Amino acid sequence: MAKALVGYVGGIDPRKARETWRLRQRIIDLESEVRRLKEENDALVAVHHPAPEHPGALVDELADLEPAERVLEPVVR
Repeated sequence: MAKALVGYVGGIDPRKARETWRLRQRIIDLESEVRRLKEENDALVAVHHPAPEHPGALVDELADLEPAERVLEPVVR
């Protein structure tokens, strides 16, 4: 049964093992790149859209605006 799972009697193919290792390393590299880009994006969002002093501040600001001025632009995350 174990031989059937490995694929054949000769054991694991070294080329497939290297390719698997290379692909796993690439996944790790891409995940770290995604994490770095998310952190960079969060920093940019914080600079361009600072958090209000208190949670209701944005609601208070919106209440003072005319309906046409209440359209908010989405923040890309």
